[in-house]
Amino acid sequence: MEFVARSGNLAAAAAELGVTPGAISQHIKRAEARLGVHLFERTPRGLVSTPALDAALPALQAGFRSIAEALALIDADQRGMLTITTAPTFAARWLVQRLGRFTRDHPDIEIRFVATTDVIDLARSDVDCAIRLGRGAWPGVAAEPLTPQPFFPVCAPAWRDQLRRPADLASVPVIADEGTMVDWDAWFLATGEAPVKLTGPSYTDPVLALEAALAGQGVMLAWQMVVADALAAGRLIRPFEQEAKTDLAYWFVTTEAKARSRKVRLFRAWLLDQMANSP
Repeated sequence: MEFVARSGNLAAAAAELGVTPGAISQHIKRAEARLGVHLFERTPRGLVSTPALDAALPALQAGFRSIAEALALIDADQRGMLTITTAPTFAARWLVQRLGRFTRDHPDIEIRFVATTDVIDLARSDVDCAIRLGRGAWPGVAAEPLTPQPFFPVCAPAWRDQLRRPADLASVPVIADEGTMVDWDAWFLATGEAPVKLTGPSYTDPVLALEAALAGQGVMLAWQMVVADALAAGRLIRPFEQEAKTDLAYWFVTTEAKARSRKVRLFRAWLLDQMANSP
């Protein structure tokens, strides 16, 4: 019914289902006879769903989605493929360096990685889970907070002597990440000092902005997890102790159905352990 209501055409629905139009027509007649109501009106434009069917369509569509998701879970578990998505910056600067530990512990699970800032519909895709930065208010998913994310300025060690107080930022290059979710005014507010005029190179790609900071091009605002390893290795420093706190955090996101699969449960447990022991 859902296929016919969506297309309004027996031939199109039959092609999608891999059956004949006659089989679809007979199925509709049997359903109407059993329910005692008309499900479609026959018009010159094709089949149009009746109010009775329109009222039931959301439940039918939800049911088909659940069936499709369940079948996808069975198929994915059989293949041993775990598909993860997260933002490219977090992936490049924290997650990728650690994923080898997961695959060593679980050699039967193959990792497929989707690096994107887009919010992928986990219920309608083959992506098993996501690590997202945000407030956790994504509809239709199970979201578990991992760690809050303060932000603060970072730079290469060569800038250390020129940065004694926040006002000194006016005299050094400041790298702008055009896609960032935070801004310098919020950080200055957290310090209790007045903002100053900032100038410096601007990047539309956050990965390139961080690379510029690592290369010594100036100071940038960064999330804690993204720069944790670079700070621990001494490639970046925090010129000021002050940090700004927000209601943003990294979240582990999946669907209720996918959360029950073995590979997702293993990855979630591993991820929580890695974050607990991160620098």
